[in-house]
Amino acid sequence: MTAHDIDSLDTLRRRVREFAEARAWQRYHTPKNLVMALVVEAAELVEPFQWLTPEESSGLSPAQHEAVRQEIADVLIYLTRLADLLGIDLLQAAGDKLAINARKYPVDQAHGNARKYSEFQND
Repeated sequence: MTAHDIDSLDTLRRRVREFAEARAWQRYHTPKNLVMALVVEAAELVEPFQWLTPEESSGLSPAQHEAVRQEIADVLIYLTRLADLLGIDLLQAAGDKLAINARKYPVDQAHGNARKYSEFQND
C-alpha cells in the first residue's frame, strides 16, 4: 500500500486503525489521549504561520507549505482515529454541523462580516 491508496475517509479510517493495531497502540489511543494529541498537532499547525503578515500567510514558501501540509495531515489522522473510536461518521457530523451553522448564520445577516451569530440575531 502507498499513500495514494487513500481515496476516502473510510479508507483513511481503516488505514489509521490498521497502523495503530500493527503497533499495539490501542491502549494509548484512548479518546482522552487522542484529543490531547490532536490539540498538540493543531498547535503545531500554528507555528509555520507565526509572525507572518496576512499576505505572507497566503504565499507560503515551498518549505513552509510542506510544513503546513504535514501538520494538517497529523491533525486529520488524529481526528480520524478519535472519530473511529467514538463511532462518529466524520462526513455526517460535518454535514450536520454545516446545516446547524447555516441556521445560525443566515446569509442576509452574516454576509461580509465576521460577527458571531449571537451578535446579529437580535438585530
